[in-house]
Amino acid sequence: MGREQRRAPRVTVDLAAWWEGSATQQEASITSLSVTGCFVLTGGSVEARERIRLEITFPDGTQIYPWAEVVEEASEIGFAVQFTTMEAEESELLERFVRQALADAT
Repeated sequence: MGREQRRAPRVTVDLAAWWEGSATQQEASITSLSVTGCFVLTGGSVEARERIRLEITFPDGTQIYPWAEVVEEASEIGFAVQFTTMEAEESELLERFVRQALADAT
């Protein structure tokens, strides 16, 4: 692993997800989440800087569909992404979820 690149606090989560890249589609779990990115625990392979489409389901069933760029690949485990594009309403849902999860952790 390289130097720390995170710009926002992350929360440990277990959220259902689905992702689609240039070569595959896979079910996944989001295990670490911030307002700027997440870690996707999954099979399948991706390339560094590949753009993927995510579907993340929050515990209440609400979903967001951000586009993201792969920033680190962990062979056979998953990959880390930085969110690149999402609707304003989705961004607000994400911010609210992360803020509440951070408050619950203290």
